[in-house]
Amino acid sequence: MKRNMDLIRSILLALEKVESAGKMQQLSIDGIAEEVLSYHVKLLFQAGLIEAHDASGVNDFKWYPVSLTWDGHEFIEAARNDTTWKNVTSQLIEKTGGLVFEVLKGSLIKSAVQLMQL
Repeated sequence: MKRNMDLIRSILLALEKVESAGKMQQLSIDGIAEEVLSYHVKLLFQAGLIEAHDASGVNDFKWYPVSLTWDGHEFIEAARNDTTWKNVTSQLIEKTGGLVFEVLKGSLIKSAVQLMQL
């Protein structure tokens, strides 16, 4: 399964809106299959951006998000603005052919710093 950075961002934004931190969350995102969502929740957990719970069984793959971590909050602050997100991701894809997470994060932060200097 391929990693989808737009979905990653959507999950983080949705999780940020949840007011009951510390509890497993049942998220749904329009047009995204439950298995795809679970896979991306697992990736976010592995990246240290969220706390999550693996509720997978023998024949079932299911990850539930719990809350954002400090790094998750920091990333979503840098990625919050739709225009900045689209500009940075499209430029990176055009120049590199893909989105390496650390490069994306650094580019978003650099863009935020440039906006503050205006």
